[in-house]
Formats: sequence, C-alpha cells, structure tokens
Amino acid sequence: MHADLERVIALQQLDTKASQARKTLAEAPERERAFEERLAAAKERVADAKVKLAANQDARRAIEKEVAVHQGRLSKYRDQAMAVKTNQEYHAIQHEMSHAQGEIKKYEDQILERMVEADDLTATMKSAEAALGAEQKTIEAERKRLQAADAETQKSLDALGAERAKIVEALDKRVLAIYDTASVHRHGIAVAEARDGICMICHVRLRPQVFNNVRRNDAIVQCDSCQRILYFVPVTATQAL
Repeated sequence: MHADLERVIALQQLDTKASQARKTLAEAPERERAFEERLAAAKERVADAKVKLAANQDARRAIEKEVAVHQGRLSKYRDQAMAVKTNQEYHAIQHEMSHAQGEIKKYEDQILERMVEADDLTATMKSAEAALGAEQKTIEAERKRLQAADAETQKSLDALGAERAKIVEALDKRVLAIYDTASVHRHGIAVAEARDGICMICHVRLRPQVFNNVRRNDAIVQCDSCQRILYFVPVTATQAL
C-alpha cells in the first residue's frame, strides 16, 4: 500500500477517535446542568412539603385561637349562670353555653383533622428529605466517576494529538491538503473505503478506471462525487469462504 495512503487511513482513525473524545468532553456542561436540575427538583419537593406542613400548622394555630375564644365565652356564661335570677335568663345563658360548646366541638374536630394531616405531611417531608439526601450522594458519585472518565478522555486526546502530529509530519503536504479539504467539507470524514465499485460513504458508483486504480492502493485517488480519499480492502481467502 502507498505509504501516504496508509498514513491518511491512520490519520482518519485518529481524527475520528479525537472527534468522539472532544464530543464527550463537550457534553460535560450539559451533564452538569442535568445534575443541577435533578437536585433542584428534589429540593423543590422538600420545600413544597415544608410549605404545606407550615400551612397546616398555621391553620391549626388559627383554629386553636377560635377554640380559646369560645372557651372564654363558655367560662363567662358559666359565671353568669351562677348569678341569673329568672328561668328566662337561665335558659338564655344555657342556649349560649350550648352554642359555645358546639363551636368548641366543631373546632376541636378540625384540630384533629389537621393533626392527622400533619402526620401525613411530616412523613412526606421526611421522605422528600431522604430522597434529596440520596440524590445528592448519587449525583456526587456520578460527578466523580464522570470527572475521572473525562480526565482519562483528555489524556487519550492528548496522546492522539501527539500521534497525529507524527503522522502529519511524515505525510506529503499535498496529500495533507487534500485530506484537510475533504475533512472540512465532509464533516470530518476524509477517507472512505471503496467496495464493489462504490464509495462506501457517499454510495456513488465509481468509474471503472477509478475503481481499478483504487484497488491497487498505490496512489492517492479521490472519489469523483465526494472528493474523499479512497482505499480498497482486499478480500482474503478466509473471507471469501
């Protein structure tokens, strides 16, 4: 095989790996945003549970104040009942006492409802807090794992860059120019296999003479359609079987 053809094939392999590595590293900010969104959602659930529990407690205190008001009235009516002098006054006081007792019973029932509701809200809040703690630990572990993976990816990218520099140094400048031009115009894929008379990237059939030249692998031949550098992989006896 032509030496420069071998080099551009190797260069394409390196550039493809490097492109994937850079893409992986570029995804780091998006991953971090996803982590922050997960944490924010978990924190919001905790905050929402706390707001509902606080509202429950405020409502209970308001009801307890109503109970205290009616208990005060009931106590006043009882004192007045001791001083009444007529049956009419007594029955009137009894009516007021009965009404106050009914109001106290109504509000006490509401307090019990709030207490039961508070138990559920407290359980929900604790569950949300536990979920937040678990999410924080999970995300921290994922962050460390991905940071370690990114560090390895960066190390690999540096090594690919060093290896690429060696190939570029040995590569004919005219061939490098052809490679770079095709790479820029073809989304980073400048080299393509030719098989059965077809460019395997753009899928355009090659002219017979062009394909025959590619089959020899002894020169830099470009696809007439996509301008990628073509190479041919001979079929071995084992593959033929």
